[in-house]
Amino acid sequence: MAPFQFIERPSPFRQAAEATRTVHAVTPAELEAGKPSPEAVAWAKSAGFKADAGSLLLLPGSDGAVAGALFGLGSEPADQPFITGKLPRALPAGVWRIEGAALSAKQLALGFAFGTYSFDTYKTAKTPETFLAVPEGVDPAELERTSAAVFLARDLVNTPTNDMGPERLEQVFHALATHYGAMSSSIVGEDLLAQNFPLIHTVGRASAEAPRLLDMRFGRKGARKVTLVGKGVCFDTGGLDIKPAASMLLMKKDMGGAANVLALALMIMDAGLDVDLRVLVPAVENSISANAFRPGDIYRSRKGISVQIDNTDAEGRLILADALAYAGEEAPDLMIDMATLTGAARVALGPDLPPFFTDDEALASALMAASNEEDDALWRMPLFKGYEKDIRSRAADITNAPSGGMAGSITAALFLKRFAGGAKSWAHFDIFAWSPNGKPQTPIGGEAQAIRALFSVIAKGG
Repeated sequence: MAPFQFIERPSPFRQAAEATRTVHAVTPAELEAGKPSPEAVAWAKSAGFKADAGSLLLLPGSDGAVAGALFGLGSEPADQPFITGKLPRALPAGVWRIEGAALSAKQLALGFAFGTYSFDTYKTAKTPETFLAVPEGVDPAELERTSAAVFLARDLVNTPTNDMGPERLEQVFHALATHYGAMSSSIVGEDLLAQNFPLIHTVGRASAEAPRLLDMRFGRKGARKVTLVGKGVCFDTGGLDIKPAASMLLMKKDMGGAANVLALALMIMDAGLDVDLRVLVPAVENSISANAFRPGDIYRSRKGISVQIDNTDAEGRLILADALAYAGEEAPDLMIDMATLTGAARVALGPDLPPFFTDDEALASALMAASNEEDDALWRMPLFKGYEKDIRSRAADITNAPSGGMAGSITAALFLKRFAGGAKSWAHFDIFAWSPNGKPQTPIGGEAQAIRALFSVIAKGG
């Protein structure tokens, strides 16, 4: 069975026998040493090709047609492990094979695959198709599921809110579950209050599309319980504490946590990992209407903790609070939440290095090791207890928006920790889910972050 797709597109991969031409990925040192062949090196020298990072030189055949290509990896290929993402837009259309010793076959293939991505749903002109033969020694199923998961996260984030509100996100959620034979259900609108999810209802009640909590279950009962929780704010106006126009331009991506959680779930289910998987996504739109929640309001959460609303633009932690408390009632062995939660995380680490928070030292070590092994950038940030005083409120148990603006990503994580106590092990990922400048393997737009490292840890039983 092929991996799930939200937007149908051909696989980037083909069988080895279908490849007709080879692209040789080389470093300057390898080129100087005569690789890949004396003829190719002679042509490279005559054309001034020096194997600089990202450079491409087409190789002619005896008939004058393109017979192959040289691709430069630069002197430090480890610094750009997925640089082959440049190739799909640079090579002539067709099926290519790739060879190179400076990067692993998996890096070469994934970089190429990630680079084939194009979000052209709303465009008339489509991108020419270039494919890669699966390199020898790499599991084709792993390549397919990894690229499908990355594309799912990107597609969901890139789709504008008029086509990706809470109702549409719910449809995709159930379609993913159906594809893999998982069970799924939804709690919608006033039923959230009846079933004690007051914060999810509060944040989403002003929208024309009712708030909802999406729930998916997959795997073997009795296996290790893994629960994923993703922030699904399909658009964030900021509520009554309204954002300025410039800050709303990317707010379709405020469901990036949900998008990445679904992408990770795809990988887990597609691989058939022996886990008892649960996925929870509170899906809302933070809108403005007569019934919008207000600064100064106080609400009691599912867990019983009262929360004072000091900023309606700090809504993501509110919906996650109810979802985390609900998830913790089953005492999962591992609980992961992912959210586009704070600007403070971007100030601290920028858009490409997602921070994570956990008080489980073994899990933190496993995540950092997987980050290095999978070339999936992560950085651990502290759950510094000294800042717990900042989330206290004079009128309620805690506030959703501490004053002062200091250590915003840490205080947000400490807020969530209050609700995640039911899990044996928990980690919070404050992701950006967007590539603002583009990279060889990532065009400007929605991005998958941390899911490859997380999959590796979960697959190894971490």
